[in-house]
Amino acid sequence: MNKLVKKLLKGGVISGETVVLNATFVKAYGRRDPHDNSRGKSDPEARVGRDGKTFELGYKLHVAIDAKSELPLAVNAASANENEKKHAPTLFRKAWNMTGHRTKTFIADSQYSSKKLREQILSYGVKAVIPYPANQRKEEVDVLRVDRHFRTHGPAEERQVYKQRSAIERVNSRQKEQLCLERHRARGCERVNAHTLLCMIAMLLNALAAFRLNKPEKARSITMIAR
Repeated sequence: MNKLVKKLLKGGVISGETVVLNATFVKAYGRRDPHDNSRGKSDPEARVGRDGKTFELGYKLHVAIDAKSELPLAVNAASANENEKKHAPTLFRKAWNMTGHRTKTFIADSQYSSKKLREQILSYGVKAVIPYPANQRKEEVDVLRVDRHFRTHGPAEERQVYKQRSAIERVNSRQKEQLCLERHRARGCERVNAHTLLCMIAMLLNALAAFRLNKPEKARSITMIAR
């Protein structure tokens, strides 16, 4: 995966200037343990965590992508009950190194809002565009926030940049729907991580094929290249 990212960076397909981070839920291949409802029976590393408005047994994939190309840069699979903030610093460093220190802007949702992460990102000379949740900086009006209707408020420049966060939703959708991530048969964090890496390698290989065929507009079209 790292070699493919470097080739795409060299070819200008991946920009690396704007990185987006998010976590997506993947259901476990198995059922809950009847003696411990918080974990899996055949897959004890799987845990119960939030999946949208419900709670399911599975894993969270913490993914960093390049916003411009909508291609993955780094990933880390973890049990679904682990907080996003725990994995954000490591994933940011991985993405920073993969882009050859080109990153200028880092985008994430309010789940990642913490003083420690913001200071880490700033220490690398990168601008953090992360909305503040309602319980942080309560008295300040001119900071980036997202309300319960998913409307953004705050500085116009940050609101415009934050729109690029939707790129990671499309990347996760392609992994699940076109690369069979939703139908995996892996048990254990290591194997789930390996399966995810294979999905990402497929996406990167597709983009590299489109680049070499001089069809850059097909870099995200997995089904088109496969024909």
